[in-house]
Amino acid sequence: MLGTTVEWYDFFLYGVAAAIVLPAVFFPAADPVAGTLLSFGTFAIGFVARPVGGLVFGHYGDKIGRKKLLVLSLLMMGIATFAIGLLPGYNTIGVAAPVLLVVLRLVQGFALGGEWGGAVLIVSEHGEASRRGFWASWPQAGAPAGQLLANGLLALLAVFQSEETFQAWGWRIPFLLSAVLVLIGLYVRLSVEESPVFRAAQARAAEREAADTAAGIKTTMPIVDVFRRYPREVFTAMGARFAENVSYYIFTIVISTYMKERFGLPSSFVLGAVLIGAAFHVVTIPMWGAVSDRIGRKPVYLFGAVGVGAWAFVFFALLDTRNFALAAVAVVVGLFFHGAMYGPQAAFLSELFGTRVRYSGVSIGYQLASVAAGGLAPIISVALLAAFGTGYAIACYVAASSLLTILAVATYRETRGRDLAADDGETADPSSAASTEA
Repeated sequence: MLGTTVEWYDFFLYGVAAAIVLPAVFFPAADPVAGTLLSFGTFAIGFVARPVGGLVFGHYGDKIGRKKLLVLSLLMMGIATFAIGLLPGYNTIGVAAPVLLVVLRLVQGFALGGEWGGAVLIVSEHGEASRRGFWASWPQAGAPAGQLLANGLLALLAVFQSEETFQAWGWRIPFLLSAVLVLIGLYVRLSVEESPVFRAAQARAAEREAADTAAGIKTTMPIVDVFRRYPREVFTAMGARFAENVSYYIFTIVISTYMKERFGLPSSFVLGAVLIGAAFHVVTIPMWGAVSDRIGRKPVYLFGAVGVGAWAFVFFALLDTRNFALAAVAVVVGLFFHGAMYGPQAAFLSELFGTRVRYSGVSIGYQLASVAAGGLAPIISVALLAAFGTGYAIACYVAASSLLTILAVATYRETRGRDLAADDGETADPSSAASTEA
């Protein structure tokens, strides 16, 4: 959880900055709306790099272990974030500024693409199946914890600095402070043992490969096995991610642009509301993970998907009041429903794939959805707001995403209690052509 908090702190810090700071620093030649779109474009580029990171980290994570790749992803994320804090603006080095920003954002996305799968698997593959939903939800809680740190520092700076000072250099401080958090995260990750389930699977894989080599059979890469044996599971993971990913970035990132562009409210207004929501989110994610251990992954996940789809309309109605307390309620309730998806998600996706390809499978399904869902959510939302002039257009977008997630989760069987140490063929859904009943 601590390592994941550091990585998401770095990633979300960029997301918040993309809404309130980066347009003026790196795209000053554009008009305000175009500058925001360009800034969110660099935000989306990070998502494009995530599937590539998921493929690379997933492949080697299934080959050499979860722990080594987690350490590497943390280092890459920390270096890129620290470098963004030092990067000169457009007025200093011209077009090189946004170009370098894009490069560093690609590194962030690549690192985060490999982060999630390794973090949740090293927890999911420890301990008993009866409490997997609860324990695997703790790395998930690292996301709002990172958001809490990022928004908290930005909100603190926005309160104690003038808008001009914050725009000039104050925003760089949280990026530079990430170096301290990375050192803490590295200490924790270097002390964690490798997953026992993976170690056992690695020994079996070595025996199989030796036998295949002796028989002249060519060993396939984990990524090939994922699409050959688990196509249904990959698409289920992607569909399950859609509403969760879209709603999260609407509730925590797009809200900044909405309140600033539509009502001209200061950064501290939105940062404070999201800060309160993130604090509640850290608590509710493990709660929902524990509930999924009792009643199953599907009912909890579907409750969350239906909830965010309906709440999105109330969310924008409350924001339109321009009342801080109501805005905070809007974020808190939205993230309450989101947590019902995000809490059991780690266990649910881990239970879709066999150990030998699990890192590749969860990373591919999770990160491919991130491109179409979270990566495009800010851009689509800003475009909808510009076209229709109302937040209800964005709410319709969230509702449509919810329908997709409901369809994906409702049509897959319950996964609670699956044995993650079972052979690959015993973990796939029986509706898949290549799977068998456990």
